[in-house]
Amino acid sequence: MTISDDAAFHPVDLSGRVALVTGASSGLGARFARTLAAAGATVVATARRVDRLEQLCTDIAADGGTAVPMALDVADAAQIAAVVEAATVDVGLVSILVNNAGVVDAQRAHRMDVELVDHVLGVNVRAPYLMSIEVAKRLIEANAPGRIVNIASVAAFHYGGHGAALYSISKAAVVRMTETLAVEWSRNHINVNGIAPGAFNSEMMDGMLERMGDLSQTFPRKRMGEPHQLDSTLLYLCSPASEVVTGTVVRVDDGQGPR
Repeated sequence: MTISDDAAFHPVDLSGRVALVTGASSGLGARFARTLAAAGATVVATARRVDRLEQLCTDIAADGGTAVPMALDVADAAQIAAVVEAATVDVGLVSILVNNAGVVDAQRAHRMDVELVDHVLGVNVRAPYLMSIEVAKRLIEANAPGRIVNIASVAAFHYGGHGAALYSISKAAVVRMTETLAVEWSRNHINVNGIAPGAFNSEMMDGMLERMGDLSQTFPRKRMGEPHQLDSTLLYLCSPASEVVTGTVVRVDDGQGPR
């Protein structure tokens, strides 16, 4: 199934919009970039692995979309400001931001060194906060509306004790960030929402499965989610259909976690 075929299930038109996606070189981020491009947005795909970004953008162009690659290490605050500015100058005002980049810690809390603590919090919490600010301040200056979608996790709501306590804490912070920035920028017509995926097949999840085994057999439906199953939620939160929805985090977890 091609990108355009898949997008046909979601009649959302994002033509004329510029969407910036972090962590777009693989996994869910790459899928988000493809989905937004298929809906008509011009996508700025960012990540550290530029070779993968270039291939992604080539694939998007082959399917009729528009995407440009930009190198970005979200752990570097200076790079965050520079990339948002470059995107604004080279492509246009960013009106959709998907804060997808993230890392897992895969360590028991009492065994983590401070460098790993700083790295996890830097990528998972500081980076989306700074990215949101850089995008929002340009939208406010331009008196333009926008959409920010933060990718949290069901780990923000429950923790299974599998050696990823800090990851869970960081994603809970992303949920609260979403709620508070939604209030902060509601007067500016910048909607801030989030998606909290369960266990979806991705490069990041592959590493967890290697370490922990087949988690899917512990889930009620005994299956993992597939990236395309997040398309409709992403497009809804980026489209006019969600005009009055802000400060909401949508759990998309196939019933994997407790309520």
